[in-house]
Amino acid sequence: MPRSSRSPGNSCDPRRNVVHVPKEVRSRRVTQRGRNTRRMTEEDLSNTSDTFLLPIRINASGLTQCMLGCMSWISRLACFLRTQAHQVLFNTCRCNLSLCKLMGKTGVLILCAFGFWMFSMHLLSKMDVWQDESINGPLQRLRMYQEKVQHHAGEIQDLRGNLNQLIAKLQKMEAMSDEQKMAQKIMKMIQGDYIEKPDFALKSIGASIDYEQTSATYNHDKARSYWNWIRLWNYAQPPDVILEPNMTPGNCWAFSGDRGQVTIQLAQKVYLSNLTLQHIPKTISLSGSLDTAPKDFVIYGMEVSPKKEVFLGAFQFQPENIIQMFQLQNHPPRTFGAVKMKISSNWGNPRFTCLYRVRVHGSVTPPREQPN
Repeated sequence: MPRSSRSPGNSCDPRRNVVHVPKEVRSRRVTQRGRNTRRMTEEDLSNTSDTFLLPIRINASGLTQCMLGCMSWISRLACFLRTQAHQVLFNTCRCNLSLCKLMGKTGVLILCAFGFWMFSMHLLSKMDVWQDESINGPLQRLRMYQEKVQHHAGEIQDLRGNLNQLIAKLQKMEAMSDEQKMAQKIMKMIQGDYIEKPDFALKSIGASIDYEQTSATYNHDKARSYWNWIRLWNYAQPPDVILEPNMTPGNCWAFSGDRGQVTIQLAQKVYLSNLTLQHIPKTISLSGSLDTAPKDFVIYGMEVSPKKEVFLGAFQFQPENIIQMFQLQNHPPRTFGAVKMKISSNWGNPRFTCLYRVRVHGSVTPPREQPN
């Protein structure tokens, strides 16, 4: 059986260059080797002495051929097994080399993964520090804004509740009758004060009436009290009632006819600017008319020494507007301690005229000069 010059140990040596032989070439070589072996055997047998080979030729020629065939098949089988063993050993060496390379690369990958893990852990710790420094401040401000929003939300809810209550009250007022609405409106107009100016003719701060320069009070029979035809007292209101804020019907000062005057001593000397006249509305008047209200009147500023009247303006009162403020037509640059009001007509009542309230406005300091 032919042997190869290469040993199995040398076939796995990675230093030598191993040439891979195809299967067809190997089969041809095995066949050629078998033929060469057969020729060499025939030549050896021909050279042997006749005495030795004669019995074999005669008696065992078929056996010899059978033996030669078996030897050829055995040699072929041995060559095939050797080739397969060589290939297996060669593949095993390649597997070992690939495994070594794979292990080396795997180790490198493991080292890289470990380094990346260490770097990421270090980076995360740094990021936590950065987050603590850069996020805590905005978070605190955000919490403060959230608390403020909650506080304002509570206030909005309170306002909403108050608004609902106001809406309910308005709905109740809308459900009321027209007469009740009118009565409430009148009471508000009576009790309310729409003139936002100081009143220097108010009795509670020291103003009074100069009776010497004031017309007599109108005395009516219905305003007197009698006992057995003896008059006990008079219910007529004095002139200083016009210096009080009470505006109920009948609480007024009346003088006879449609002409009269009243002089008011102010609480202090002031620079006069306006005068306000107030009367009750027609809806609550007992007579149902406003014919006793004053119509045309003139205002004078009174000087003490010498006694002199300074014209301040002539005006007309419209009873449809229960509160009217008149701006003085003349503004002398000096102060006055008293004001005289001369009434020249009323709105149709021939017997008497009623004054409910008179206000005098001004300032203690000189007013600023206004451009024309």
